[in-house]
Amino acid sequence: MITSRSHASVIREVEAMTRHPLFKGYVHDVGGPTANFRRPSCQAQLRRGLCKGKNCLTPTPCKNLDADHSDYLALLRKLRAVPGVKKVFVRSGIRFDYLLEDKNDAFFAELVKYHISGQLKVAPEHCIDSVLDYMGKPHNEVYNRFMEKYRRMNRKYERDQYLVPYLISSHPGSTLADAIALAEYLNRTGRQPEQVQDFYPTPGTLSTCMYYTGLDPRTMKPVYVPRAPREKAMQRALLQWKRPDMKKLVLEALREAGREDLIGYDRRCLVTPPPPPRKSPAGQKKQAGHSPAGQKKPPGQKPRRR
Repeated sequence: MITSRSHASVIREVEAMTRHPLFKGYVHDVGGPTANFRRPSCQAQLRRGLCKGKNCLTPTPCKNLDADHSDYLALLRKLRAVPGVKKVFVRSGIRFDYLLEDKNDAFFAELVKYHISGQLKVAPEHCIDSVLDYMGKPHNEVYNRFMEKYRRMNRKYERDQYLVPYLISSHPGSTLADAIALAEYLNRTGRQPEQVQDFYPTPGTLSTCMYYTGLDPRTMKPVYVPRAPREKAMQRALLQWKRPDMKKLVLEALREAGREDLIGYDRRCLVTPPPPPRKSPAGQKKQAGHSPAGQKKPPGQKPRRR
């Protein structure tokens, strides 16, 4: 269930900020763990409470979902009108699949025009649908639709703003092959993520239950869980394959998975081959105290016994 602060409470806080001598006119975030969740997901939830065993947005949006940003939009408009406020930003994560379900584009339009400080954070998490199912996240096709609509909105309002995708490696269900597929997708779409989190179990979540039991509690079927530190390091490195300090791990991962086709100089390749080992120049001593083959020993020097 969503519990939100009243408009009056948020406005009082912003007005107090404007009276502070160090305030520069910028409200850096109006949101929460998911900024655009401010109301119950449907009228049935409002009347009866939380639906048991039901997800509102995955694997597909519930037919009863009432995606409405009007209350959030009204709050942002009021904050923009507070004397002394220059800009109001939304830096918290936006749940993009919920945003796409809103048939009214008014919030999306004003978000793009007024409330993004160059970058908007979203959490596609992965690109492999089977892994996204374990995460309880929408399939990759939904994220692609959101990216395209975000681009159109920016062109329409003459903005040059970017998406910052939040990604997770080594989530239960994610194999090394899945991590390589995600790296290929990022490379193909021109993304080089700076924010990557390796899965870390936290109490009270389905994902942590899968991590410790190796089972999906919803179906009781086995789930592949990457636990070995080396594999977790390789999966994480694959998502930042461009970093020089990750190259060794990326090479190891590609060779272990039999994907040497991604090692090379083609655009689709993730890394270049390592340089060949340097050969010693002809005539140079290989070891101290040993003469190269064919070189005469100095006069009077006795051969060493072996």
